[in-house]
Amino acid sequence: MMTLRQIRHFIAVAETGSISAAAQAVFISQSTLTLAIQQLEADIGVSLFNRHAKGMSLTHQGHQFLRQAHLILASVENAKRSLQQSTDQVAGQLTIGVTSLVAGYYLADLITRFQRAYPNVQVRVIEDERPYIEHLLISGEIDVGVLILSNLEDRHALQTEVLTHSPQRLWLPAQHPLLEHDSISLADVASQPLIQLNVDEMDRNGQRIWAQAGLQANITLRTGSTEAVRSLVAAGLGLSIQADMTYRPWSLEGDIIEARALVDLTQTLDIGLAWRRGAARPALVAPFLTVAREQPTGRKLSI
Repeated sequence: MMTLRQIRHFIAVAETGSISAAAQAVFISQSTLTLAIQQLEADIGVSLFNRHAKGMSLTHQGHQFLRQAHLILASVENAKRSLQQSTDQVAGQLTIGVTSLVAGYYLADLITRFQRAYPNVQVRVIEDERPYIEHLLISGEIDVGVLILSNLEDRHALQTEVLTHSPQRLWLPAQHPLLEHDSISLADVASQPLIQLNVDEMDRNGQRIWAQAGLQANITLRTGSTEAVRSLVAAGLGLSIQADMTYRPWSLEGDIIEARALVDLTQTLDIGLAWRRGAARPALVAPFLTVAREQPTGRKLSI
């Protein structure tokens, strides 16, 4: 019978990509974790992971199960909260500022869980560029922001909390020669045709990566659409460095997209919350933070 412990162990392996790293994250032995994954696969009758020398990657069924696993844990947390306190009497309006990339890949689950917990709170969302969201937060026109914290400028005026550290990996088409390499570095990639995502300051993020490496990138295509990046990479028109939160193993056309770690790229894309520092915090920010901290998509760290 499937257990919540097995589900949590599965998520740990899926997020870290290896038994050893997951075992450290959940504080159990590697042998116990390996057995838990094997029992889970036996219980549901499918292979959730591809095993290889460098670790473990999710199968197609594994990606599908990961989404369901997050929903299961979220439902359990909601059930616990409903027993501990009544939230039906909490009412009002919460205004959330969000940037476009975060809105597409992160916001829906967060708001769904918040409104399930606080059904009488009206949620208003403003989507805009990061500098304007910062301005609205500091001026008190919005209550809380959900955005990429890596690019924040006015950190003295804002309190922040990271919810997800999203690793950045290289996207490649199937059969690309770099897939045969034991390891891939930024120098290996610099001469390749590269596709740059120009949304939510991802171009700025890319410039920072290449500048820190002392390399010049060969960017041949720029687009504001993540789906376009997927299709272009899968079609063999270039490679791209993207955050794991946006990764899917296939394009809209159904072509395979591979993702590989870069040995000299350790910076993560940090997704999280921001609210005005110093002033009295709007009453509904506290319950929103509580729900957000329960989110299942990554390790949480205050900064």
